[in-house]
Amino acid sequence: MKETQVVNHRKAILINGLPASGKTSVGRKIAEKYNVPLLSLDVIKEAMFEELGIGDRDYNRKLGRTCKRIIWSILADFPKDALVIIDAWFGMPPHDEIIQSLSGAQISTILEIWCHVPGSLLKSRYVDRVGSRHKGHPGKEYGDELIKIAKIAEPMRIGPVYFVNTSDYEKINYCDIFNWIEVHL
Repeated sequence: MKETQVVNHRKAILINGLPASGKTSVGRKIAEKYNVPLLSLDVIKEAMFEELGIGDRDYNRKLGRTCKRIIWSILADFPKDALVIIDAWFGMPPHDEIIQSLSGAQISTILEIWCHVPGSLLKSRYVDRVGSRHKGHPGKEYGDELIKIAKIAEPMRIGPVYFVNTSDYEKINYCDIFNWIEVHL
């Protein structure tokens, strides 16, 4: 009897960008349009804060890495033709671990949507929401760091990239985003 090999065609749209760049807002619209799951690093991280407690920046970064590992593990059990949206700041290069993790989850198509705004707006948005977000996230002091990171942060470019300026949510052209996704999926 000949063994049939199952080919996976899982697809992921990575919503990438610095904290406060509008990733979750963009990700929700896309997930709603395509009726697919949105896996948000912050949602998982906040549940972990509740269960495991909060700590310093190193602890916060460790939880972030752990959340990404959880996401990759979950994806590996998705149906073979699934599409998923992942909302996370994927960090600075190198991105070898992310590439390996996507491969391990048998993601065959990767699209990246890079959400960006000027550093001063990132800081303002981040500082404004500190009181309404889980206290496990960095505090207002992180705003100045975001300004510096915004000057050098770039998309991963491990697949096609769509750049979206989220400075004004009302001006985001979701029809263009959806068309771009459909062309590349």
